[in-house]
Amino acid sequence: MPPINAGDTAWVLASTALVLLMTPGLALFYGGLVRGKSVLNMMMMSFSTVGLVSVLWVAYGYSIAFTTDKYQGLFGGFEALGLRGALDGSTGADEHKIPVLAFAAFQLMFAIITPALISGAIADRAKFGSWLLFVGLWATIVYFPVAHWVFGADGWILSKLKAFDFAGGTAVHVNAGAAALALCLVLGKRVGWPKKESFKPHNVPMVLLGAGLLWFGWFGFNAGSALAANGLSAMAFMNTQVATGAALLGWIVVEWLRDGKPTAVGGASGAVAGLVAITPACSTVEPIGAIAIGLIAGVVCALAIGLKYKLGFDDSLDVVGVHMVGGAVGALLIGLFATTLSGGTGDINGVFYGGGFGQLGKQAIAVAAVGGYSFVVTWLLGWAIDKTIGFRLSPEAEAAGIDMAEHAESAYELSTTGGGSAFALAGIAPAPKVEKTAAAPEAEKVGAE
Repeated sequence: MPPINAGDTAWVLASTALVLLMTPGLALFYGGLVRGKSVLNMMMMSFSTVGLVSVLWVAYGYSIAFTTDKYQGLFGGFEALGLRGALDGSTGADEHKIPVLAFAAFQLMFAIITPALISGAIADRAKFGSWLLFVGLWATIVYFPVAHWVFGADGWILSKLKAFDFAGGTAVHVNAGAAALALCLVLGKRVGWPKKESFKPHNVPMVLLGAGLLWFGWFGFNAGSALAANGLSAMAFMNTQVATGAALLGWIVVEWLRDGKPTAVGGASGAVAGLVAITPACSTVEPIGAIAIGLIAGVVCALAIGLKYKLGFDDSLDVVGVHMVGGAVGALLIGLFATTLSGGTGDINGVFYGGGFGQLGKQAIAVAAVGGYSFVVTWLLGWAIDKTIGFRLSPEAEAAGIDMAEHAESAYELSTTGGGSAFALAGIAPAPKVEKTAAAPEAEKVGAE
């Protein structure tokens, strides 16, 4: 058993905390994009996922995803239920001299954010209890097995197909994006979408703050996936930064040419698209290739989000256009831009570096397999929940505001005359309304002078 490397362990633990930060960052990003009467529900969908998936991961999720395969590369065994065998200070694979428990904690954060990403597609209209049931079932049936396919040492995509996905372009983003498409089809459109009511973001600075936290945390997501503080993590770090910057520029240029003005929301969305696209490729391309991937992803995703209006599906916060499309773009472009000159993982050269089309084909199979499996199973899960306990909020509750309907509180208490919110339920009376006296107009006049 190799000794534990303290520096590598410290880097993985720090990366674990960075990836956890991404889920609150996502909550802010999504929360700013919805209406003011939906922001708390939107954020709670992310925060509740942190709690639920953490428990499921310890109970059986890690075991399904990362123990020795006994089922033809489809999912692992059950010998690590409750994280048995991960508490004795043993290390992971020989080349990764870190405690198994550190690796399990790091991968837990991926398991948390993946279902949280789906929530943006069904903003404003999902019952909170039904959402929690969905997350538990989806993580169990979809994410944990797919994580084994892509990340497990003997998972079929990694070990048999030999498709590359360094940090989760397929397992996280294509997976979540395909699920988002299925779920928004099951739940249907928001009341009034897209014509009767404005669904503009209620707080753009919150969107930018959330995007900034996602960008910051993503260095743990990508560079942390090296599982060591070494040259590979440094390369993933640099590629993450330059691809994200290029995607931001690509997105706002599309807006500039198409709409006449670049927007702050577009810049934030472009940055996220770049982060998504470089995730699978950050260990196999040079920085110049990362810039190309980011630029392509920014342009393609900016154009892709318009498909929901043409095809008629209500993906509230463009999860499909950013995560499914961005993840697929990044995974496929490995087949074009991968190079052994980068010194990263994988002994492959893409088409642009003298390789053939074989790797591109393998990447396409991985994207199609993950996306297809996720879409079909998610549609069935969503349909079953909707037909049993109900998934969709009532039109009346949706119109009144999902925050009050599902959580009995609101994000912004701007009125001094009404009840409502958890404060009212607790018996805390609102501040008395100040009535103007006869002298008030004169006082206002004097003050103005």
